[in-house]
Amino acid sequence: MYDIITIGSATRDVFLISKAFRLIKSKEFATGIGECVSLGSKIELDNVVFTTGGGGTNSAMTFAQLGKFKTAAITRLGDDEAGRDILNELALNEIDSSLSTVIKKGISGYSTLLTTTTGERTVLVHRGVSADFKVSEMPWSRMKTKWLYVTSLAGNTALALKIVQFAKKNGIRVAYNPGSDELKKGLRTLSPIIKELTVLNMNLEEAQLLAKIKTKDVALLAKKIARPGLMLVLTDGPQGAYAHLDGTTWFARPRNIKVVSRTGAGDAFGSALVASLMADKGIDEALQIGILNSESVIQSYGAKIGILTHWPTNALMKKIKIKTL
Repeated sequence: MYDIITIGSATRDVFLISKAFRLIKSKEFATGIGECVSLGSKIELDNVVFTTGGGGTNSAMTFAQLGKFKTAAITRLGDDEAGRDILNELALNEIDSSLSTVIKKGISGYSTLLTTTTGERTVLVHRGVSADFKVSEMPWSRMKTKWLYVTSLAGNTALALKIVQFAKKNGIRVAYNPGSDELKKGLRTLSPIIKELTVLNMNLEEAQLLAKIKTKDVALLAKKIARPGLMLVLTDGPQGAYAHLDGTTWFARPRNIKVVSRTGAGDAFGSALVASLMADKGIDEALQIGILNSESVIQSYGAKIGILTHWPTNALMKKIKIKTL
């Protein structure tokens, strides 16, 4: 019996860091800002960092390191060098990968992160075999666990529904951090999934995408998305994070710390929050620990390097201010 099983992607991540990367405002870019280099130039890099990422394995690392929970990860990997590196890292951190699928001649997920010296980055992603989860590949009979932590399934809402139905039948709690491809399908498609969850975690922009309303009013988003008994967790980057449960909303404000890279911040926050709930901590404490784990991660390159290995002290937790709205 596992304490928790994570389900989601695994990637080989390469950070390319350079002061030569320029941020240029332009309507040509979806975000209004482009990260640019001179075409045809040779760009000098200040640093290169090789690590691993992916929501499935990032979150597993928090559960294994911070909570010391018996953890397994379900992901899809190729039988390539990147896949072997990911499996080795999981083994070194006592995360069981025996439930994962290794695809013969498959290509593992790969990300190149063009990172400025101020921590801003653009991610070039090849999802590889991790983008093709199949219901038939899931090791249902071996998924004996107290919790499931589900991250992006590359839009496979049919699998997400099967997972929550399986969990309900077997008395398993489920936390879900859906990807944008799932959220684009809207509340009508996701409602049968949401009603079976214990925790639903996303950022404000993703909540807007799901609810199909352009607002940062958390109360209005909660009214559209939340269900009785569901903890809805909404993050707003450096502005803070919210948790809503049965009509009550908590808000936590992070500290103003120096950012090296924001990669992995969301995974670190969500997994630490759920780990705290698993350890029978209150919602206010869960928010504080989630933010502290996220803050620790963004002070290093890579989504796993800064993950907390011990529960933070009360003195440290008090530095994250909580209020009820």
